[in-house]
Amino acid sequence: MFSKSTLIILFILPLMAQAQQKKRARDYGVKIGVMPTGNLNAITDVAGVKVGQTTLIKDDSIRTGVTVILPYEGNIFQQKVPAAIFVGNGFGKLAGSTQVNELGNLETPILLTNTLNVAVGMNALIDYTLNEKGNESVRSVNAVVGETNDGFLNDIRGRHVTEADVFSAIKNAKDGRVEEGNVGAGTGTICFGYKGGIGTSSRKLPQSLGGYTVGVLVQTNFGGVLQIDGVPVGKELGKFSFSDELLNNADGSCMIVVATDAPLDHRNLLRLAKRAIIGMGKTGGIESNGSGDYVIAFSTADSLRVPYIAKQQISNNPVLQNDDMSALFMATIEATEEAIINSLFAAETITGMDGHKVESLPLDKVLPILKKYNRNEK
Repeated sequence: MFSKSTLIILFILPLMAQAQQKKRARDYGVKIGVMPTGNLNAITDVAGVKVGQTTLIKDDSIRTGVTVILPYEGNIFQQKVPAAIFVGNGFGKLAGSTQVNELGNLETPILLTNTLNVAVGMNALIDYTLNEKGNESVRSVNAVVGETNDGFLNDIRGRHVTEADVFSAIKNAKDGRVEEGNVGAGTGTICFGYKGGIGTSSRKLPQSLGGYTVGVLVQTNFGGVLQIDGVPVGKELGKFSFSDELLNNADGSCMIVVATDAPLDHRNLLRLAKRAIIGMGKTGGIESNGSGDYVIAFSTADSLRVPYIAKQQISNNPVLQNDDMSALFMATIEATEEAIINSLFAAETITGMDGHKVESLPLDKVLPILKKYNRNEK
């Protein structure tokens, strides 16, 4: 027999879980774009992709973390994946970018963290790779680590992220639903003057266009004039970059990771990555002088994996034709735009370093604005 209090708890917990999950734009009737999403509307809709996160919220000044993206479960160094990196604005520290674009492939998980912990992230990815079975003779590792600066809310100079935090994120990486908002590398970030964070979205092409999936994950920490599905929300709220002294600095960064199962080589992945910046622009981002805006795009197509030691000189793997890229471009733009908006919808008000407080997006004001412009279907 359950007690009355136990029954109340059992009743409330599912409601709490449902409330925690209903933080995304679509849960409020905001449907960005015209293409259908994947089942989870997340980067993990691309089969094989896993996401792991370590969130550090300690004392009154540590607000940071780690987010890791694995293209597939296995030895990425031995079977590298096609990849490309596009630089929207280069005020940032994206370790490993030159080799990715020189050779056209990725050989480690992708790690996102804060600016001053890039070196720790590199060390951790190097250790992880060297200790993978089959890598005993490896002497060079191109660790890919991106960052945004969370120093307003986080004691960034304390460099609190450890290698153990990275290993934990990798170990706990999984497919399925991706946590968003104040988690992982997005724990201490700010976007359009509100709390930013981790966001994700996906698009699924119809079979007539190949049936491919595009998934995007973002770490949002940038400024501009917020737009949601074309609605000038920042203008309506009277809160946007350069509108007052507190918002005079629009600097920050946005890390964008694009995954697809379409068989794309480096050249077309670079073209895909460029379109993600359009998605960022549709949210009102301005790529300010001090903003590090990078896109890392990769393909999970098994046929295009690059062996560490090739058994033949000539590669003869089929890739998608240029004429079939346009639908993927559109999918990337839409998924990037929605991932950024999801990072805002999911984020929560937080207080951190030196008592700095950043409010979450005021949905009680935003949703009526969207309704006014006929963007809210609920």
